[in-house]
Amino acid sequence: MKSKISNQFFRNYLIVFLLSILTAVFVYLLSGFANDVISKTLVKNIYPASLLMKDDYTDIDTEPVVQNGGGVQVINDKHEVVFSEGLDTLGTKKLTVGEFTDFLVRSKEKGHQYSYDILYNPQGKFWLVITFPTSIRLDISFVYNKEAASKDIKNVSGAFIAIFILYLLMLGIFAVIFSRISSVSITKPLKMLLDGTKRLREGDYSARVNLNLKNEFADLQDTFNDMAQKIETETALREQTELERKRMIMDISHDLKNPLASVVGYTELCLQKSEESDKNLCDYLQIILKNSKRASHLLNGLFEFAKLESADYSIKLLKIDICECLRQTCADLLPILEKENFEYNFNIPEKSIYIMVDIVQMNRVLYNLTDNLIRYNPEGTNLTVSLYEEQDNAVILFKDNGIGIPSDIAKNIFDPFIRVDDSRNSQTGGTGLGLSIAYKIIKRHGGNMDIQTDLNEGCTFIITLPKV
Repeated sequence: MKSKISNQFFRNYLIVFLLSILTAVFVYLLSGFANDVISKTLVKNIYPASLLMKDDYTDIDTEPVVQNGGGVQVINDKHEVVFSEGLDTLGTKKLTVGEFTDFLVRSKEKGHQYSYDILYNPQGKFWLVITFPTSIRLDISFVYNKEAASKDIKNVSGAFIAIFILYLLMLGIFAVIFSRISSVSITKPLKMLLDGTKRLREGDYSARVNLNLKNEFADLQDTFNDMAQKIETETALREQTELERKRMIMDISHDLKNPLASVVGYTELCLQKSEESDKNLCDYLQIILKNSKRASHLLNGLFEFAKLESADYSIKLLKIDICECLRQTCADLLPILEKENFEYNFNIPEKSIYIMVDIVQMNRVLYNLTDNLIRYNPEGTNLTVSLYEEQDNAVILFKDNGIGIPSDIAKNIFDPFIRVDDSRNSQTGGTGLGLSIAYKIIKRHGGNMDIQTDLNEGCTFIITLPKV
């Protein structure tokens, strides 16, 4: 890539190089044209010595020259300044032969601040000198005379050709150097971005690029880093999801294996020992029934959890008085709590608080919380259900003073198949899905469920639902 970009830059600068030569030629031709146009408007060309010359210098009209900032001097054949009007650059009344000769030579020099037009009048035997200040002048001219010595022409031509070749060589070298420098400023950040892209392709999602630039490459750097961050995050989530999926499959397999093994084992035992007493046969059938119910309960929980996970699943929301709904549900829970010798308190306000709720699903939440309470706490545990308003929300507290949950487990308690009994024994009979289902139902209502607990400090489930 670097070579290709460098070559492209060189080709571009080669084109600029050729255009520079054409531009130089065009400028030279244009300057010649401009010089012709400008020369016609210069004051020194409007009032030349040839136009003003008279045989008697006293008849010369000096007024237009003086009015335009110029000067007129007349020098006789004795090199005396016999007449002077306006601008005087001689600064003397008499010149020596050497001084006059030097003046004539200097008057033709280029780059002088004054422009002189000198003409000799053989009739009057005097020199007429017209002087104007030079405005701005750039003298570039090429002269060729075929009568000149061939050796001189060859030497001068060689010098010009050598200078032109040197100019082209220097311009070409500068073009190459500048193209390389310019290409590096492009290829270096591109190479860093390419290296980062290769790392991403090879699975290193921590790849980031730092170009230390403030141009368009900085925007590309930010876009690349944001993309890498998103890929890294999504990959981590995908890996976590995959781990959870594998764990769920293992948990389901473990939870189904025991009850199904019992069902199969005791069924075979019943078939093999048909002569057994009715009492033993009845015990076997009770075990079969119990484990069949466990398997059925787990499968039903999985079915409900899968439904709540589906994007197509929708709940039927109705505007209800949550106070009245909660009183009715608590009344339905009383027989269960009393049967298990649990104590209870209900703090529900008498006024109406309206929310949008699916009554069936909300009852499922409270039943799941109650089932979790009874399943993991000893007799005599106290349950308190409270309801209050907090800004735009209705808050339900489901609080007990039971054994609590260790903080390291509580932080993931709403994940599927999370249970306090790590051995996954069958004593509690829980599926590990009840709290997950309750949590997802509350989320479907646009609310939130949280937990405050620690070992031997009881549990408080906090359910927040938006009011209407």
